[in-house]
Amino acid sequence: MKATALNRLCDLAGIAAEYTDIWDKKHRSSDKTRITLLRAMGIVANAAGVEAALRKREDRSWRRALPAAAVLREKALPYRWEICCEKKHCGNAQRWSLILESGENRTGEFQPGQLPRRAEHAVDGVPYVKVAFEWQERLPLGYHRFTLHPPGDTAPAVLTLIIVPECCYTPPILGSGERVWGPALQLYAQRSGRNWGIGDFTDLRTAMKISGRAGAGIVGVNPLHALFPHDPGHISPYSPSSRNFFNMLYIDVEAVPEFAECETARTAVATPEFQSRLRALRDAELVDYRGVAEAKLRTLRALYEHFRQRHLAASSGRGEAFLDWLRGGGDTLLRFALFQALQEKFHARDENIWGWPVWPEPYRNPGSPQVQEFLEANRERVEFYAWLQWLAEEQLAACARSSSELGLGVGLYLDLAVSVDRAGAEVWAWQSAYANDVSVGSPPDEFNMSGQNWGLPPFIPEALAESAYAPFVATLRANMRHAGALRLDHVMGLMRLYWIPPGKKPADGAYVHYPLADLLGVLALESQRNRCLVIGEDLGTVSDTLREQLAPLGVLSYRLLLFERESGGGFKAPAAYPAQALAAASTHDLPTLKSLWTGHDLELRANLGLYPSDEQRERQVVERAQDRARLLVALQRENLLPAGVTLHPVSVQEMSEELALAIHTYLARSPAQIMMVQMEDVLGQLEQVNLPATSTEYPNWQRKLPINLEEWPADARVTALAQALRQERGAGARPRAATARTHRSRRRPGGMTASWSATKKTAR
Repeated sequence: MKATALNRLCDLAGIAAEYTDIWDKKHRSSDKTRITLLRAMGIVANAAGVEAALRKREDRSWRRALPAAAVLREKALPYRWEICCEKKHCGNAQRWSLILESGENRTGEFQPGQLPRRAEHAVDGVPYVKVAFEWQERLPLGYHRFTLHPPGDTAPAVLTLIIVPECCYTPPILGSGERVWGPALQLYAQRSGRNWGIGDFTDLRTAMKISGRAGAGIVGVNPLHALFPHDPGHISPYSPSSRNFFNMLYIDVEAVPEFAECETARTAVATPEFQSRLRALRDAELVDYRGVAEAKLRTLRALYEHFRQRHLAASSGRGEAFLDWLRGGGDTLLRFALFQALQEKFHARDENIWGWPVWPEPYRNPGSPQVQEFLEANRERVEFYAWLQWLAEEQLAACARSSSELGLGVGLYLDLAVSVDRAGAEVWAWQSAYANDVSVGSPPDEFNMSGQNWGLPPFIPEALAESAYAPFVATLRANMRHAGALRLDHVMGLMRLYWIPPGKKPADGAYVHYPLADLLGVLALESQRNRCLVIGEDLGTVSDTLREQLAPLGVLSYRLLLFERESGGGFKAPAAYPAQALAAASTHDLPTLKSLWTGHDLELRANLGLYPSDEQRERQVVERAQDRARLLVALQRENLLPAGVTLHPVSVQEMSEELALAIHTYLARSPAQIMMVQMEDVLGQLEQVNLPATSTEYPNWQRKLPINLEEWPADARVTALAQALRQERGAGARPRAATARTHRSRRRPGGMTASWSATKKTAR
């Protein structure tokens, strides 16, 4: 194998030869790592195949008449894309057709020899030419289908033509120059006097009402993605089964319409034994996911049987609405529900069946006859899991309507995980799009000296492009449909992701690049169509190139107090924050304000062995002491030091309520268009939500807030914060009647599927 061949092949595949870490040190990717990543992409089997794979890839672009997709800016006329043909056909007329997303069809023909010639190349002695096809007329935004009909018996070639806007959507309140604020919630962590031991969609509506009345214009939550009903202990919202569907544990069972109709279910829930279980689930300091799942699933199964008898069998309006929703969900919904039912079946037989990669071989292919046979034999079970998604979407849609009724300027702010669990429904459905043998993560940095391995498989750049970005489109639509804003976790993934070979340490990884311009175009299109603001989580090692492209697109940057520093290490003044940004004190992956101030997080990481050396731990202890002083100096400059606090010596040993309020007021003065406040910081929690680089060593994603939602309006800490933020930023909520925004199209990837059409016939 020649090094030049490996370098060229890696360039074509997007594998970077080197990267620069946060300490400005360069790291070269080893040949072994790069070969492993090429193998994960399905490009080579081993090092011996590099040169053959390179020839195949270089020749392929000449053998195909059209690329799979072209993403073009709406105003960038004329639109251009390349067409390739054998040189001998340059004088022959070729027919084309363009079917717009609206269904409008246009046709025509051309001679390749009459178009501008881009390049020539011979493949196995056959000369080919590439020409530039130009379209002069502006096309509507959307996904269109351009088909080329070459002469002779050659099969037609198809190009997905994606016409995209210049920028993402900006809510009018931000476009007018106003600044909004609101709470960032972990939905599962919400306590209330009525939930079943976990925060649910009704709690979310309640939090939105409380926040809106206090003047907030946005309410954020953790990812609501679907997890694994067969394994309630799999709880990370950033390691979901699918990002296209929702976690059924967030359903408020008692708010399901069938609960009011079903006396059997109500009687079972009202028993002293069941009520005692609910009280125990509510009172627990940590979310008992298994207990919650058992209680909810038992009741939901009973409600589903009632639904089938009362609504499906009787063809009621509600039953017909569900069937319409099923058909509209298409193959994407069908495969998700199938996955849930299949995993339930196989796991019930063997608890070691952790996901589809270890299912019996025939079932690993979603299109296999065995999977279709399972569907026919278990249609009700499959339909049950689809029905749960219908309920979840109904309740989340109600939250979106509340946002509009409350007049929240931005509204519900959802979070999109960077990837999915390799064992889950999304990878099963889109196997060819994922590199399932590697994991994404990050190289070593200040907060994770050993780096991070998130255990999630990445999209294969080439496969994503070949699919015309269908999985990416589906994910955006699913998460923007009911959101006023969407946070893209690790937004750098639109440009590059850090791939870690199996069994290796994070330091042994390499960056893989993605088609950034295309992904940004699709992002802008879906943002505009769904009227959804986009926020990019751009923490860590971020390329200047990425920020330069995100800014004109209207994507908000993500700025945390801890990382916004001057060259000497001091905290930036509020006025130094960019306006096109979301500002916050901390986030779910970082220590709370109380933990940061006391150094509890440093002690915790030392006890768990997360420092590579004692020297690094000691250095951070010293730096933390300096940061406490720097923060007080910054507050003093803004005349925000609480009464009794002095700088010489630093007089505050604990994070007092007054100091926490001063820090939030400091951030509120920034020009950042959005400011989010973690309720853990408002309510003085010590422990952070999630401690990266841990699993069972720390209770990640389980800790509840200390007080019930019903107590928020009367809590002095909450009311003081709301008053301070209203004073600094104004009120971002203006109650009004529901607007058209709540009726946006429930556009889903995939059309109607005959597989769902038989559902009604099986109803009893």
